[in-house]
Amino acid sequence: MIDQVVERLATAFSDLPAEDVDAVVRAKHDRFRDSTVQEFVPLLVERRSRAELAVKASSLTWSS
Repeated sequence: MIDQVVERLATAFSDLPAEDVDAVVRAKHDRFRDSTVQEFVPLLVERRSRAELAVKASSLTWSS
């Protein structure tokens, strides 16, 4: 499921390197690795990753 999150976000943030998107998603996922309820982890990872990537993408736009 996390691979699907990476794919969706890599598509949504195509202006960012795919490796950066993957790194953000994997880092967010690591934070939830020991969660007792795993059902919502992909959703939480996607939301938090999307927020961080949006900031990165907007700073990329500003620096160009």
